[in-house]
Amino acid sequence: MKRRDFLSTTAGAAAGASLLSSPVGAAVASQKKKRVAMVGTGVRGIGFWGKRVVDNYNDIVDFVGLCDINPGRLELAKSHMGVNCPVFSDFDKMMTETKPELVIVTTMDSNHHEFIIKGMELGADVLTEKPMTTDEVKCQAILDAEKRTGKKCTVGFNYRYGTLFTAIKEQLAKKPYGDITSVDFHWYLNTYHGASYFRRWHGERDKGGTLWVHKATHHFDLLNWFIDSDPVEVTAYGALEHYGKNNKFRGANCRNCAYTDKCDFFWDITKSQHDMNLYVKNEKYDGYIRDNCLWREEIDIYDKMSAQIKYANNTIVNYSLTTYSPYEGWRIAFNGRDGRIESWEDIPWRRQVKINQAQLHAAEMNQAGGDEVRYDEIFMMKNFDRDYEILKIEAARGGHGGGDSRLQDKIFRDPNMADPYKHSAGTRDGAMSCLIGVAARKSIEEQRPVKIEELTDIKPHPTRGA
Repeated sequence: MKRRDFLSTTAGAAAGASLLSSPVGAAVASQKKKRVAMVGTGVRGIGFWGKRVVDNYNDIVDFVGLCDINPGRLELAKSHMGVNCPVFSDFDKMMTETKPELVIVTTMDSNHHEFIIKGMELGADVLTEKPMTTDEVKCQAILDAEKRTGKKCTVGFNYRYGTLFTAIKEQLAKKPYGDITSVDFHWYLNTYHGASYFRRWHGERDKGGTLWVHKATHHFDLLNWFIDSDPVEVTAYGALEHYGKNNKFRGANCRNCAYTDKCDFFWDITKSQHDMNLYVKNEKYDGYIRDNCLWREEIDIYDKMSAQIKYANNTIVNYSLTTYSPYEGWRIAFNGRDGRIESWEDIPWRRQVKINQAQLHAAEMNQAGGDEVRYDEIFMMKNFDRDYEILKIEAARGGHGGGDSRLQDKIFRDPNMADPYKHSAGTRDGAMSCLIGVAARKSIEEQRPVKIEELTDIKPHPTRGA
């Protein structure tokens, strides 16, 4: 097989820069500061939506209130974020007294709907962490509230904004191999990251809706965005076979365990001063233990998951999520009528192939300061063709493939920036992503295919936005 290998300097590499950048002009800089409040001061709230926003958008954003049931975390949040706004344990009181224009919701997933709905009813637009919510009843209530109030709810799907994902979207939009007929998408969480979900509140379904909702909503949103269609039916399988009760020993938590010398998953929270300050010092207020035992019997979510998703445009997706892989990464393949597009990230043997390539090595050597240059790849091959292409996309530095900063630029710096690939996600996007997870969960429990139309009043369309 003859191989054509080239650096993509016009397509995918440009996508992350030109399509997602936003110049800061005098008009933007002179804007009145947006009044922002936040409910939920865990690590995601005070870090990603807190300190990061203060550091990068302090000229246009003013935090006017923070809310949480844990007074210790509230005080730490103020210090960590570098703000001096009032704090509240009562959300309604915060809304009434501070009158924010935007409310950021970063609470436990199962409570998102409460603050999304109240926030809109009390006159603010809402920005919520993913997943938008955890079941179909709460989802419908959010949709109804948005219609009733006329306010807007945005879901923080940062993966869409990543350089590699944007480059994939750009190639798919060109339809080089005709319509997409099927997709294979497999996500691997390693024994460190994967295990962390079972250590936290996410391991209990009444709090996080299972990883079908909390984690996979990221992946389902990407699928909906890539395929540009709505899901119509889900058939799923799953089980809890690794964590939870599936171990001979268990302790109270990692700090107070008699089995630290024999547990491969032992995690020493005392080595992180930030985690000690944020969680351990504040356990006395709400009882939340951050370093819970992975083997505790309360864990009732799935640790192996597989689903088949049918879309309104007849695309079929085969999806899986593994929570105890030796490495972290993902692989995706789009089968078209006339060819195939594949991509991947952090697959060890693929990374080794890439660093052995002379072309990449030369690029690395040309970098000032000795910083490593990494490239992600998109493989493209036409049916009956002996040749193929590998597009090389310079890997973005920063969270979620560079998507974090671009998402926040779009939300805070320039909401009206050009969005040709529809990166922005609203309630319909939030609903369609979490409803796939809800349908998967229901499919396992009821042992049947579940139609999306059963869950809310949203009618799936062959084309997104129709």
